[in-house]
Amino acid sequence: MTPPGGFEPESERVTRQLRDQIIDGARAPGSRLVERELAAELGVSRLPIREALRDLVTEGLVTPRPRTWAVVREFTPTDIADLDEVRTALETLTFRLAAQRRTRAGLAKLRADLDAELSAAHEGDAVRARRAAADFHETVTSLADNELLNELGGTLRSRMRWLLGQHDDLVEVAEEHENLYEAIADRDVPRVEELVMKHLVTSRAAARRKHTRE
Repeated sequence: MTPPGGFEPESERVTRQLRDQIIDGARAPGSRLVERELAAELGVSRLPIREALRDLVTEGLVTPRPRTWAVVREFTPTDIADLDEVRTALETLTFRLAAQRRTRAGLAKLRADLDAELSAAHEGDAVRARRAAADFHETVTSLADNELLNELGGTLRSRMRWLLGQHDDLVEVAEEHENLYEAIADRDVPRVEELVMKHLVTSRAAARRKHTRE
């Protein structure tokens, strides 16, 4: 996302472009990221490319190779299981706190994320729907109003957005988010906890199906 005022340092712009391409699936797992080739493709010098690749390694989306290239990370079944375990623990707490602490302004932002996701899902726009779904989860984290959860979310943000994109059932996921939104709006904590567990099962099964096909 471009900062307010419109200025974005070149290295951050390159990082954002490459991050989006990886999370959206435009750059396949295992594909080469060569500094010279990326610099020509994106119309920049090799320095911002080098900085971007270093940042994406830190974010867990890229695997470094010797000298001047890297590859898009290939998440193994073990990687995905590890992410899922962490997600399960964090989201169970996050959604519960969000239901308890949500504000009117926060709820309005969550509704806007949900509407964007529903619209994209019904139009079959997978990239836009998955991005909006990830936005929905990040807004829930902000509603939880816990600084440590926000810090953990920032550390894991790119990998979690990747994990949240591992589903093809766009409408089903959006409808599950709508049910979660309504429970949060009603401050119905037991209902939120029930729906979160169902949502995690749906996501886990979708990721398993996708990676079995691949």
